[in-house]
Order: sequence, then structure tokens, then C-alpha cells
Amino acid sequence: MDISNDIEAKNRFRKQVKGLWTFRLFLLLKLPIALVSGLRVRALDEHHCTVSVPFKRLTQNPFRSVYFASQAMAAEMSTGVLCLAAIQGCRPAVSMLVVNLQAIFTKKATGRVFFTCENGDEITAAVATTMQTGDGVTVKCTSVGRLADGTEVSKFIVEWSLKRKSA
Repeated sequence: MDISNDIEAKNRFRKQVKGLWTFRLFLLLKLPIALVSGLRVRALDEHHCTVSVPFKRLTQNPFRSVYFASQAMAAEMSTGVLCLAAIQGCRPAVSMLVVNLQAIFTKKATGRVFFTCENGDEITAAVATTMQTGDGVTVKCTSVGRLADGTEVSKFIVEWSLKRKSA
């Protein structure tokens, strides 16, 4: 079995996600609710990803804060984009699936919330392991939500299952 890991494919994916119009097209086709909600990738490299969710009518709850589900969507995206980037160009392909989600809310989110995941190295290692062994691997990713002033409002732990597909 020929196993390959195309670095150029990963770089192309990161460039597409950082592009405003290419990312909006991706959301329109794959995650339309994220497009309508106004989620944006603010930063992305092989080590971390930051996604923001705005405080607007569509994302708020009756208590005038960002709804927990909107926060969960942005937190999951900050981890998922890192996973998607890590599996780009893998041959055979690698599948990914959320298998667990935990959330802790510490403050009321009354403005745009920025979710940052810094588990890129762990995700890359998990992809390498599943590519070598063919076994499923899980990786826990933490995404911390902060307001623009740095106040932490929530923390999500998203557990991803990664597995090399059969050739």
C-alpha cells in the first residue's frame, strides 16, 4: 500500500480557508448555517486556528449573550479546520468524526467571541499514527473562547476520531 502525505495539498487548503470568498463558498456548500451565522477563520497555520462568532441577532439568546450552540459551532470549527488541514493530501484518505464534546462556560459572552485551538501538533501526530498503523486514533482538542479584551467566556474540549480509510 502506498501511503503519502502531500504537504502542498495542506498548504493549498490553508490558503483557501484564509481566503474570504473561497471560505464563504466552502461554507455555502458544506456548512450553510455557519455562513449565515457569520463564522470567520481569523488565523490558521499548522499549529493553531482561531475562529470568531459575532454577537448578532442570529447568534444570541434571549439573555443578550452569544447562544451556547453558536459558541459550540465556532469552537468545533476551530478544531475541525486543523483536522481538515492535517488530512489534506493523505493517501489513502483519512476520515474524521467528532466523538465527544465537553463545554465549560465561565462568563457571559456579550460581544464577538474568538475561539482558538492550539492542538495542531497533536492532530498532526494523530494523523501520522493512523496513516502508519491503519488503526483509529482519537485526539482531544481544546478551544478557548475569549472576547476581544481577552476575557475567557468558555472552553470546549472536542474529541476527534481519525482513521485511515481502506485503499
